[in-house]
Amino acid sequence: MAERQLTQVLTQLKSQSSSLSYADASSLLSKAKLLLLQLNALTPASTSNPTLLGLARETYEQGALASIRAKNPDAFTRYVSQLAAFYELPASALAPNAAERNKVTGLYLLLLLTQGRYAEFHSELEALSTREDGNDVEGDRYLGYPIRLERWLMEGSYDRVWKAMKKGEVPCEEYGIFSDILTLQIRSEIASSSERAYPSLPLSSTKSLLFLDSEGAVIDFARSRGWIIKDGQLFFPSANAAQEAGEEAEQEKETSQMIIENTLGYARQLETIV
Repeated sequence: MAERQLTQVLTQLKSQSSSLSYADASSLLSKAKLLLLQLNALTPASTSNPTLLGLARETYEQGALASIRAKNPDAFTRYVSQLAAFYELPASALAPNAAERNKVTGLYLLLLLTQGRYAEFHSELEALSTREDGNDVEGDRYLGYPIRLERWLMEGSYDRVWKAMKKGEVPCEEYGIFSDILTLQIRSEIASSSERAYPSLPLSSTKSLLFLDSEGAVIDFARSRGWIIKDGQLFFPSANAAQEAGEEAEQEKETSQMIIENTLGYARQLETIV
C-alpha cells in the first residue's frame, strides 16, 4: 500500500515538475519521505530491497531538482548529501540511473562553480573519474556543460561562456537557473579586466562589452564600481595601480586586453545578428 502511494507521489512530482510551486513540491516530498519511513527505506542502511532503494533515490533526486528550481541552494545541497550514499551503491545492489544522477551531479558542479568553490569542484571531478559505470564525463550532456564552463572561465574565454548560457544551449531548464548568477560573475570579471587593461573606455563600447541592455544600465553599473563618467567615456580610477608591478603588470594588462577584445568581438557579432 505505502509503496504504491509512494510511486503515485513520485509520478505526480515528475509529471508536474514545471508547474508545481515549491510549497506544493515540498508537501509532496514530505509525504514521500513519510512513506519511505513507513517502508523503512530512508537510507541504504535501512533496507537492501532494490525496488525500495530505487524509490528512495528517486525521491531525493526529485527533491534536489525542486530545490534548484526554487533557487534554494541549501536544500539542494542537503539532497545531494543524501543521494551520495545511494550513488555509492554497487550495481548489484541498485541499478544505476545515469541520466538523473548526471543531471543532479552536473547541477552540483554548477553550484560549486557559481559559489567560487573551485577546490571542491575539482575534488568532485576526481571522484567522477573513478565511477564504475565508465561514463564519458566530459562527453556527457549534463556533466560536460559545467566542466567546459569552468575551463572557459579560467581561460578568460567569456564569449564562449556567454554563448553556452543562451537558452537553447543549456542542457535543461534547471541548468538555465545558474545563467543569471554566472552573468553577474562574468560581468564583474570583465569589469576588472577593463580596469587593468585601459585607463578608460567609450560608454558605447562598454554597453556591448558587459552585455547590458542600455547605456543607462551601463551608467548604473559604472557607479556601482566607482567609475567616473565624463564626455561619453568611462574612466577607471584604479587603472594606475595596475602599473606598479612592472613587467608582471604589463603581462597582466596584455592578457586583459586580449580578453576584452575577444568579448567585444563576440558582442558585436551578436548585435549584427540582431
